Amino acid sequence: MPTLNDLSTLSETFSATEKMPVLFLGHGNPMNAIEENEFVAGFRAVAKTIPKPNAILCISAHWFTKGTKVTAMQMPPTIHDFGGFPKALYEVQYPAKGSPELAIETQKLLEPTPIELDFDWGLDHGAWSVIKHLYPEANIPVIQMSIDYTKPGAYHFELASKLQKLRNKGILIIGSGNIVHNLRMVDFANINRVDYGYDWAIEARETINNHLKNGNFEPLIHFEKAGKAIQLAIPTPDHYLPLVYTLGLKNNSEELHLFNDKLLAGSLSMTSVKIQ
Repeated sequence: MPTLNDLSTLSETFSATEKMPVLFLGHGNPMNAIEENEFVAGFRAVAKTIPKPNAILCISAHWFTKGTKVTAMQMPPTIHDFGGFPKALYEVQYPAKGSPELAIETQKLLEPTPIELDFDWGLDHGAWSVIKHLYPEANIPVIQMSIDYTKPGAYHFELASKLQKLRNKGILIIGSGNIVHNLRMVDFANINRVDYGYDWAIEARETINNHLKNGNFEPLIHFEKAGKAIQLAIPTPDHYLPLVYTLGLKNNSEELHLFNDKLLAGSLSMTSVKIQ
């Protein structure tokens, strides 16, 4: 198990760069990993607007833990954390290297919050199913940071703000989830119908998008206090909190752009965010 003394510092590993953007990616159905549609085209398009990263730090909806962890292995495995999909999806591998150096630096930056170095997880589909469209050659090191399910939105917003330094070292920070994500209410008869949402999903997307565009983050951080439409859109916080991490990294001088901003199957959204 590496320690701080075993590894070079981030400054020695990654050269200084211009400030990297921050992304929130609506990852949607795991089949997006192998299907061709307008959303994966949107992922590829946004990658063309970003300088090549030195490494990626991903906060995925699918690593929800007590306490916060970061992957610190040299070669994170590809995790197929889903069931009932075609064999072709389980055969996908995303063999990006890890970065113990970045894991250690993340641990340092987040002090005094205890951050556990993890050697058991890897890259779950919230990470690899979208990153493979941004960087199909798997030639960028990737680590994941988990989401502490015991903490409120404000905690995650403040924790993210401590990671600003990474952006000046060529680290692309990605939150991966879905803003509107109510699987229990999915309209399976219209599972592939694009830009179709229940009235409450339309209302929630409009309200949240307006807050995003206006830089009004307080109601987004304290989403549990919102009205019925947003409560239906966010029945559990796992897929929403990666957005809060993204917002915690925004500076006042930066602009926020939406893309892939469509509803699916009544109760899901693919809305994605770029901050630069």
